[in-house]
Amino acid sequence: MAFYELRQYFVRPGKMDEWVKIMEEEIIPFQVSKGMVICGSFRGETDDSAYIWIRRFNSETEREAQYKAVYETDHWKTKIAPRVPDCLDREKMHIQRLVPTSRSPVQ
Repeated sequence: MAFYELRQYFVRPGKMDEWVKIMEEEIIPFQVSKGMVICGSFRGETDDSAYIWIRRFNSETEREAQYKAVYETDHWKTKIAPRVPDCLDREKMHIQRLVPTSRSPVQ
């Protein structure tokens, strides 16, 4: 059964515009090129520290393969990952796995 991953990040003060640019121009395109399905990317309307995005996986096996395809690459390790701590407080990161209810329009 398909499931979603809701990722909630705490963006450091004054870093939201930089973080959104990194996400939209680098991280999301890179992950999509590796097979990830990105369902949405959001910033807080009134809370400039809130950034949320949602990914969809068809199975745990698919999620594991896509994680490996993204996070174990040299590109991720050398070009993207080192810049994340400048924008995000990783200790406040919250990742929640979600499954749609039987009547959810999102399946």
